[in-house]
Amino acid sequence: MSLLGRLQQIKSRFDEVSAIMGAGTLSGGDIQKYAREFAELEPLAELAIRYDKALKEKVTLEGLIKDPDFAADAQAELYTLNGKLIDLEGEVKRALIPRDEADTRNAILEIRAGTGGDEAALFAADLFAMYKGYADAQGWHMTMVDVTESDIGGYREVIAEITGSNVFQRLKYESGVHRVQRVPKTEASGRIHTSAATVAVMPEAEDVDISINPTDLRIDTYRSSGAGGQHVNKTDSAVRITHIPTGVVVACQDERSQHKNRDKAMKVLKTRLYDAQRSKLDAERAGLRREQVGTGDRSERIRTYNFPQSRVTDHRINLTQQNLTDVMKGPALDDIIKALMADENARKLAELNL
Repeated sequence: MSLLGRLQQIKSRFDEVSAIMGAGTLSGGDIQKYAREFAELEPLAELAIRYDKALKEKVTLEGLIKDPDFAADAQAELYTLNGKLIDLEGEVKRALIPRDEADTRNAILEIRAGTGGDEAALFAADLFAMYKGYADAQGWHMTMVDVTESDIGGYREVIAEITGSNVFQRLKYESGVHRVQRVPKTEASGRIHTSAATVAVMPEAEDVDISINPTDLRIDTYRSSGAGGQHVNKTDSAVRITHIPTGVVVACQDERSQHKNRDKAMKVLKTRLYDAQRSKLDAERAGLRREQVGTGDRSERIRTYNFPQSRVTDHRINLTQQNLTDVMKGPALDDIIKALMADENARKLAELNL
């Protein structure tokens, strides 16, 4: 389909959605569904109008060039307009790049120690600190949901909720296996060890995404353990929820209130079920997942952090930077994420074949 044809198609759909919303017959989840589509289509519809107007102006100027009385001025205006059209076409193509509907959502971050024993748990804690620093730099808010500490202070597993603007859009590239090469604190001989941790970033589910039958849940309460203050081991504030049909288990003990822990655990449960649903649909659409950037494939080694050489390498786009210390602090991670976003957008733009 030509660029103009695609824009006309979008403008037609925008007009259709506008009419549906204007009829005032929507209710419940449909209002949210159409409001979201309207918001997504509106800027594209405006671009379609601008592009169509520019093309019509070009036709008019090309006609005036044939008239000796207007030829000179028309030629000058056409030259300027052609330059604007090139810029506008680029803007339109970038706007047409398919977007993940979950990009604007908050996210649930899960980090688990992989191979490497205690060193892997320490690395998991370092990754969590990196994402905390990145979240702070982005103006996001991170809330701990659950954590299982190792004997020497690292994390066997840590789960957090991150809220803010376009959280999933940026953090979705972090899903996968992260490998670290460094001399462990527990290593007396000074040998470099390789350890790993897995990161999962899931778009937070909304109530309209997942419907859970209460009879499918088993909810257990128990006393919190680990760091937490005076309330620990005194009240049954911790909550464990098991989704019986799928076997998914979620626990939360971060809050003093059992009610708050239950709400957090339910949020994570819905997010995991929603993520599984998204993954299944993605797999069906793609057949087999061959592209790793942006798919959230958690079995692939995506990045290596080499401490002796202060080097961080993202294997998906063969990007290597020599600023590991800054990356681990958080803010400099954005340079890697921007490079991943640019690479994905370039591939999607090529696939549009406009």
